[in-house]
Amino acid sequence: MDATAIALSGMRAAQARLDGAAHNIANVQTEGFQRLQVRSEAQLPAGGVRTRAERVPVPGADLAADLVEQKQAAVAFAANGQVVRREQQMLGRWLDTEA
Repeated sequence: MDATAIALSGMRAAQARLDGAAHNIANVQTEGFQRLQVRSEAQLPAGGVRTRAERVPVPGADLAADLVEQKQAAVAFAANGQVVRREQQMLGRWLDTEA
C-alpha cells in the first residue's frame, strides 16, 4: 500500500473517532446512554488501519474524555492530510524531473 492510501486510511479512522466522540457528546444528558468507543487496529500486511465502534459496557458520560478524543482525532486527521499533500508534491516534482 502506498503512503497516500495509508494516510487516507488514517483520515477515515480519525473521522470515525470524531464521529464517535460527537455522538457521545450529543447524548451526554441521555439517561442510561452507553458511550461509543472507536478502536483502531493495524491492517497488516497492506498497511493502514481498520476501525470499529463498540459500546462501553457501563452507562454514563465522560465528557472530558470525549472532548479530548475530538481534539486528538482532529489533529490526527490534519497530520494524515499533510502526508497526502506531501506525497502529491513529491510525485509532482518527480514527474517534473522526468518530463
